[in-house]
Amino acid sequence: MCHGLCSTSSTSSVSHVVWADLLDCLIHQIIARLSSFHDFLAFTGTCRPWRVAASSFASVYTFTFPPLHLKIDFHYTCRRGNNGKFSLLRKCKWLLGDHSKREISHRCSVPRNSPNCLLFLGCSYGYLIFSYGQHCLLADVYTDNKVNPPKIEFRINIEIYCGILTAPPNSPNSCLLLCSKTSMFQWQFGANSWSEHPLGLGQERILQILLFKGQILAMDFSQRLHIIQLSPRFSMERVEDFGRKDMAVSQYDNNPWLVVCGDTLLMVALSPTHDEFYASFFGTFQVFRLDFSVKPAKWVKMEKLENCALFVGIDRRTPTFSCMSPERWGGKSNTIYVSSALENSDEQWTPVELGQTVPSATTPGRSAYFLSVYGHCSQLQSLWVLPSLVYGT
Repeated sequence: MCHGLCSTSSTSSVSHVVWADLLDCLIHQIIARLSSFHDFLAFTGTCRPWRVAASSFASVYTFTFPPLHLKIDFHYTCRRGNNGKFSLLRKCKWLLGDHSKREISHRCSVPRNSPNCLLFLGCSYGYLIFSYGQHCLLADVYTDNKVNPPKIEFRINIEIYCGILTAPPNSPNSCLLLCSKTSMFQWQFGANSWSEHPLGLGQERILQILLFKGQILAMDFSQRLHIIQLSPRFSMERVEDFGRKDMAVSQYDNNPWLVVCGDTLLMVALSPTHDEFYASFFGTFQVFRLDFSVKPAKWVKMEKLENCALFVGIDRRTPTFSCMSPERWGGKSNTIYVSSALENSDEQWTPVELGQTVPSATTPGRSAYFLSVYGHCSQLQSLWVLPSLVYGT
């Protein structure tokens, strides 16, 4: 486009305009108006200065285009472990679809020469996180790139069940955190070994970990929030319950989602109800925001999401997203997009307006009860993701 503008101009002054020399502040305004990930790819492919400017964009949460939908398409071999779970995965493949450009998709798979059996631990900054024995693997969802951290030296036989990156792999001080029932393992990118941080006795399993305003927050299966501190020394401290008794939480989901929406932390809960006549489960989404204007901070119920849409998945270890002005790409405000589709539906995901009933089947053969109860899934589920390119890697 820029070449065409310059070549057809009759004035020499315009023909010498160097589009690559636009100020970053102007380039960032352009980025903020992109309506799809494929527009973002076209933008970064224009020239090197634009690509560099895109990598310095303030925050991924200010994008106005939706995350990509990762649909699983694989042949898997699974066996029952000692805990009775189906945990091993083989020949994993997936299809990346763009909500704003339905005709465009991208097929990927686990990188070549990867182990045959992989246990899914989570997704972070555009990387799927797997483990196999004392090893783990990071697989870029958009490319065939992979990262192989060093072997973890277990003192005892333990189960790693969750993993997250604290920053994109090329960022300074980026770490990979893995959770077990008794310890948290930390690997600094480029290091030759892991650090083990024992957790306190009786520590509940972690449901979800995310970054909010520079802090690492963890929510356990009892819906208690913790702050994880990595330096100068590791600590994991439980924070106040933030007036959770005011939420009448017993009415809601035992395994909610935390979602970062700009400078606001949201909690999305699902209240399942059982229709005995039809022998099926239904549910209604409720959203709460953490109000820091009062002491102690408290969760306040939101009646509407206003000009915003949220994206959540079955597995709480996968990323959640928010997106402002979703009508720009064909979406709908005040709507929660669940990454799994209805049974017998042509759609790949399920949109549910806040306050409306969640359809009884959110995944093939499963109900709203499944969406509510199971925070971690033994098999890799469809999810929402932004490729690592968006984070400047």
